[in-house]
Amino acid sequence: MSDHNHPRPHLVGINHVALEVGNIDEALEFYGQLFQFELRGRSENMAFIDMGDQFLALAQDSDRDPDRHRHFGLVVDDRSSLRTHLEALDVEIIPGRGLNFRDPWGNYIQVVVYADIQFSKTPEILKGMGLNLTKTADALEELRDKGMG
Repeated sequence: MSDHNHPRPHLVGINHVALEVGNIDEALEFYGQLFQFELRGRSENMAFIDMGDQFLALAQDSDRDPDRHRHFGLVVDDRSSLRTHLEALDVEIIPGRGLNFRDPWGNYIQVVVYADIQFSKTPEILKGMGLNLTKTADALEELRDKGMG
């Protein structure tokens, strides 16, 4: 039974995703070879990588099993250059649609391109990130169908 005096909150987005890694220094080095990023903050057992108005949290935990199905999707501006870097580092690329990989600690990551999906950053956030990105016609239609474009 729903309480009409207290409506349920809307899901607005994801503030951050936390990944468990074996070693913070090694994780920062690994992700630094794949992506351009700024470090938001750092402690002995945690690091926070900025993604504009969101962030990726890395938590040190050396005792974990690889993710089989649990995963998250990262949005990039250029997937082909990422594939080149992954291959150069001999990172496990998981077959399937798009570009999926497993980091050295078993985190399963799917990578999508900003232009192709409905996920959007405000012009102010993109400018602050130094990016000038656009959407494909399909992505814009998907947004319009939801009354968001």
